Amino acid sequence: MRVIGGELKGRRIDIPKNLPARPTTDFAREGLFNILNNRINFEGLNILDMFSGTGLISLEFFSRGAVSSVSIDNHPNCVNHLRKVAKSFQFKWTIYKRNVFYFLNNHEGSYDLIFADPPYDLKEIPQIPELVYKAEGLLKPGGLLIVEHSKRTDLSQAINFVEMRKFGNVVFSFFKAS
Repeated sequence: MRVIGGELKGRRIDIPKNLPARPTTDFAREGLFNILNNRINFEGLNILDMFSGTGLISLEFFSRGAVSSVSIDNHPNCVNHLRKVAKSFQFKWTIYKRNVFYFLNNHEGSYDLIFADPPYDLKEIPQIPELVYKAEGLLKPGGLLIVEHSKRTDLSQAINFVEMRKFGNVVFSFFKAS
């Protein structure tokens, strides 16, 4: 896989075959970041990357100027991969091996943007927006939550829903608190 934009554009990241991850496709990441380029200033952002898997989303944000990222994943192979990749860069990148739902109930820190890429078959996907907004101070005022999911999941009735964008089989739902 490769980073598609910013300072690291074109940089390849080797993804081990033993990762139980479904990396966001280049096509979908490019579409997502084209949308974000017109909406946010990446410089200085603090990112929370939930269900981070390969770490490519955090790298895309770092490549565009994000100042820090906290990546959460529960699978040991993903966490080991993330730590290995993080050592190759000089970013402020914190990686936790935790259950995302435990993290949401016991979080530290506050973030400008939260990206969640749960397994598409995870039955708790519809609960993610509510749990993020219930976690007092997790998302900064005016911050953005993005949840990646399949076409089978509809989050349009969830709290603070703004819009949904489709890129092939990948769907991004956007949420923003007033």
